[in-house]
Amino acid sequence: MSIFRRPDYQSDATQFINNLKASKPELEKQQQLGRSLLWDKAVDRKVWGEYSEARVPQKPYVYQTSGD
Repeated sequence: MSIFRRPDYQSDATQFINNLKASKPELEKQQQLGRSLLWDKAVDRKVWGEYSEARVPQKPYVYQTSGD
């Protein structure tokens, strides 16, 4: 054992999360299902490319009137 090794420390937040996961083993599966609803989507690259090409560039200051 090294003399520089610190004792194992866990913050209050880490302890809370570990206790929560231990008391509710189904929690991680529920988190994955929730993530799949919002984030894990199939991306059609062709449609996304067409969308990017069709964008109109925004003026640097949108509220500026063009009264020169």
